[in-house]
Amino acid sequence: MPFASAEVPEKAYLFPHFYWNGDSGMHLAWSRDGLSWELLNDGKSMITPVVGESKLLRDPSVARGPDGAYHMVWTDSWGSKTIGYASTKDFINWSEQKTIPVMVHEEGAQNSWAPEVFWDPDAENFIILWSTTLKGEFPETALSNRRPTRNHRIYCTTTEDFERFAPTRLYYDGGFNVIDAVLAKDGADWLMFVKHEQLSPTTQKNIRLVRGKTSHGPFSAPSNPISGDYWAEGPSPFKLGDYWYVYFDKHMFNAYGAVRSRDLENWEDVSETLSFPKDVRHGCFIEVDRSILEPLLAL
Repeated sequence: MPFASAEVPEKAYLFPHFYWNGDSGMHLAWSRDGLSWELLNDGKSMITPVVGESKLLRDPSVARGPDGAYHMVWTDSWGSKTIGYASTKDFINWSEQKTIPVMVHEEGAQNSWAPEVFWDPDAENFIILWSTTLKGEFPETALSNRRPTRNHRIYCTTTEDFERFAPTRLYYDGGFNVIDAVLAKDGADWLMFVKHEQLSPTTQKNIRLVRGKTSHGPFSAPSNPISGDYWAEGPSPFKLGDYWYVYFDKHMFNAYGAVRSRDLENWEDVSETLSFPKDVRHGCFIEVDRSILEPLLAL
């Protein structure tokens, strides 16, 4: 049953996400409080992938630009040198999909995983981050995972219009195998949450916090793990009241978890307070107003 206008909050939250291998596209959930989530559009996909080597839509990341449009990037394949892109003003009608050739210039690039997009108000452009393994690079951590073809570092490009892109460059090398980098603004400083991807000689597979004075560093040493003992990936940070929250995909348990902190030093596991739809995978957190939410609730 559609919501009456009086029942629709002035501000709410969306969680774009995917299921299983990503074949079905991007799905949406919404929340009043950032903790309890319900599916929109009866759980059906909002956009189905038609571009990329494998035509997948995994790890969706969305950023709102100064033009009011929401720009989304995603992993389009397990082993491609491109990422997917589309934009929308309402999450219902989407631009034509295209691929961004972030690593096609690198012969040894093995993949382009989990892109994240952010609007940088200081530089007045969008930053896109992703992880790639470059064959033969960073040999000191080549045996940190099951396969040498999965020895990642974080790369980036910037753009003002998603038509022209700055040359790809290495963004973050913390001396370890790393994926799923995501940025958040904290006053004048920047926070970057990453997944430590090491399996050997000691298993990590956890979320760490790295700080930067600008959106491009210099970066601090990574924090101790903030995500507990279970394997975690796909961090999604956001501020609610006095707390910083970080969602993460507990992929070995097919569940979502979260931690929170007032000071970004001491973290409390609040996974038991969450209510997510079944089988949700790696998504992102977005605040929207009633004008966006109301048409989605009417679907």
